[in-house]
Amino acid sequence: MKEMKFEKAMKRLEDIVEQLEDGQLDLERSLRLFEEGIQLARYCAEKLQEAEQKIELLTEEHEALFGEEPPPEEEDEEEEEA
Repeated sequence: MKEMKFEKAMKRLEDIVEQLEDGQLDLERSLRLFEEGIQLARYCAEKLQEAEQKIELLTEEHEALFGEEPPPEEEDEEEEEA
């Protein structure tokens, strides 16, 4: 499958699902669309996995550089303002 944007692939996949669910296509066209849908679903799953891995890597790098800091406590901020 040629490279395409994730959003475009998802939109095409949604269109295919709508066409298949409509039930107005002949068997041959349904099979072609189903095959295209499977390819698009695999492509999208791969892109999501790549994004997840990148996020994990960036998070690990951030933690290694800056350590894990606790989130700021709202109570302390309110007390300082008073």
